[in-house]
Amino acid sequence: MLDKKIKNILEKSKYRIAGKHSAVKICKWTKKAIRGEEGCWKEKFYGIKSSRCCQFSPSVMWCENKCLHCWMPIELNLGTKIKSIDEPKEIIDEIVNERRGLLMGFKSRQNLDLKKFKEALTPSLFTFSLSGEPTLYPKLAELIKEVKKRDAISFLVTNGLNPKKIEELEKKNCLPTQLIVSVNAPNESLYQKICRSCKKDAWKKLNETLSLLPKLKCRTVIRLTLIKEMNMKEEHAKQYAELIKKASPLFVHVKGYVALGCSKERLGEEKMPSHKEVREFAQKILKQLKNEKYKFLDEKKESFVVLLGKDKKRMKIQKNEI
Repeated sequence: MLDKKIKNILEKSKYRIAGKHSAVKICKWTKKAIRGEEGCWKEKFYGIKSSRCCQFSPSVMWCENKCLHCWMPIELNLGTKIKSIDEPKEIIDEIVNERRGLLMGFKSRQNLDLKKFKEALTPSLFTFSLSGEPTLYPKLAELIKEVKKRDAISFLVTNGLNPKKIEELEKKNCLPTQLIVSVNAPNESLYQKICRSCKKDAWKKLNETLSLLPKLKCRTVIRLTLIKEMNMKEEHAKQYAELIKKASPLFVHVKGYVALGCSKERLGEEKMPSHKEVREFAQKILKQLKNEKYKFLDEKKESFVVLLGKDKKRMKIQKNEI
């Protein structure tokens, strides 16, 4: 359960609480999209409408890590076990309703694209990435299944510390449309410094998850968050490449840290790499992957992100992949 203090902090940050442990928020790219403006990198890379993206979490304040770059008030994390859980259908129903409530606040604004606004009321993508660690929700397989029932795409973003949960999703035939594993450090020493995990074997568990990726029958991604003067040295490009080789993901997101929310106090804007620096580092990784068929596929300068991948034709999500 979320106590009053945490609820107040989340609500002040424009989150809507759904049930006992879930939350949703409207991102700036969804706001831009319903005004008829350009969409986010998910739309550019994968063909998903930003107006219809529902960014939410079934475990908004539960996580094993206290990453320096996290925009959340991670110092208030509630641990790794959700004691009283809501049912999957209840969560998705409430998330959709709360999201609609947030969107209604934009209905009377100028420059609204009414067609996109109406489309936005029914999400076509559920991104498990708002905050917290979604694999800590015990009924994650059933939650993904609930999303599939609604004929919607599911993106699961995980810290990779629960490989058994990924195995469970595979066993139950409930893998998401796209599984994204956050790899925020190239080696164990930096991982402990950046991610500050409460799990003593966190690096081992992350690597176990990476070893699972090659056999999974879903779209797979490794996401790197680059922090200036911390994890962007020449040697780090080589170490990241070794982790990518192990996981053999379909895509790699090379993304620069952005100073948002509480991360400003921990790192500050001076740790934000420019898009040029992100691009240059991505090229260094590519050099280390020269025999692995990875290529530079696309980029979104406004989001400080570069997309690497093996097959440009696989970028746009097809109906049979949902």
